[in-house]
Amino acid sequence: MSDVVDPLVLDLLEWIGPVPRPYVEVIDAWRTSCPRLPVWEEANARGFLEQRHEAGGEALVAVSARGRAHLEAHRTAPRRPA
Repeated sequence: MSDVVDPLVLDLLEWIGPVPRPYVEVIDAWRTSCPRLPVWEEANARGFLEQRHEAGGEALVAVSARGRAHLEAHRTAPRRPA
């Protein structure tokens, strides 16, 4: 991952947090047309995100187990209590 994108991927994982968020909300906040900052694409390519859709419900995005492990391994600041 590039030095520029890596911190942004961590920001994305932290922003989604422990509870899945609606796909529409995530894409609205994190999509980019800049080819040098493919944060959403990079997080997906590395398996850090899961997309879920249950019948009758909205599509959700969650941090995968791999994404949580990456976040914990690279977090520099301690977690704030929820």
